[in-house]
Amino acid sequence: MLHFTLRQLQVFEKVASHLNYSRAAEELYLSQPAVSMQIKQLEGHVGLALFEQMGKKIFLTEAGRELFHYARNIAQQLVEMEAMFDEMKGLGQGKLTLSVVNTANYFTPQLLATFCLRHPHINVQLQVANRDAVLKQLSDNSTDLAIMGQPPSGLDLSSKQFLDNPLVVIAAPSHPLAKLKKIKFAQLAEQTFLSREQGSGTRSAMERVFAQHHIQPRISMEMETNEAIKQAVQAGMGLGILSLHSIELELETKRLVVLNVEHFPLLRHWFVVHRSNKRLSSAALAFKEFLLHPAT
Repeated sequence: MLHFTLRQLQVFEKVASHLNYSRAAEELYLSQPAVSMQIKQLEGHVGLALFEQMGKKIFLTEAGRELFHYARNIAQQLVEMEAMFDEMKGLGQGKLTLSVVNTANYFTPQLLATFCLRHPHINVQLQVANRDAVLKQLSDNSTDLAIMGQPPSGLDLSSKQFLDNPLVVIAAPSHPLAKLKKIKFAQLAEQTFLSREQGSGTRSAMERVFAQHHIQPRISMEMETNEAIKQAVQAGMGLGILSLHSIELELETKRLVVLNVEHFPLLRHWFVVHRSNKRLSSAALAFKEFLLHPAT
């Protein structure tokens, strides 16, 4: 039977998250030698090395990777347990960890502002990342809820649609296609595109629609943010495909235009997502209900 302490597991989880003893020590308000000692004691209980050092960097061993999986789940369960006891005590407060894909961050702050006015004692931690990273956070159980496009099938996730997400083709007002009232999809084969990176939901949707029309898009540059794509399109470097939610300001100021391309906009949806077996706190349940029924 293993006899390690929760404190040792907490220290391990921080070191494994950062792969850095100094950063873990800072977060835990411990000295680096104290962190190292806790890890050595934990390795003694487990009977296996949890980290290996190569040069100045440390890496998880196979045993370390297995323990990290359990440690993250245990840490999240402790957070959920604390929230449950707070609710039983009637403290009238709660914590919500929310992960959103980059594009959803254009409208999420407004939603959170309204939600926090209704629930002023709920503390919200917002994490913004690309689709792959958000799926990993759900898999790691390091977030309560996520806002993203429809998650892939085969994962143990519960998802509910709550908002439309139309994707449109954008161009600079001076672009030759901006003068056309109707554009055939085949005409896009001749155009240069600025695209989001692999792993982005927008990139995946773009690739699917081009594949359906048997066209290989000419992608001249990959960018990790919608802002970078908008700036490049405004500069005349090519076309882009983005969510209508992400370009409202640029349309109002006439720095960008939406092209009238057949089969566009691509109508996708935003979903609120969580692990199927996760016990949602009152704060998470309240926010999910707010998204699904905002008028109530």
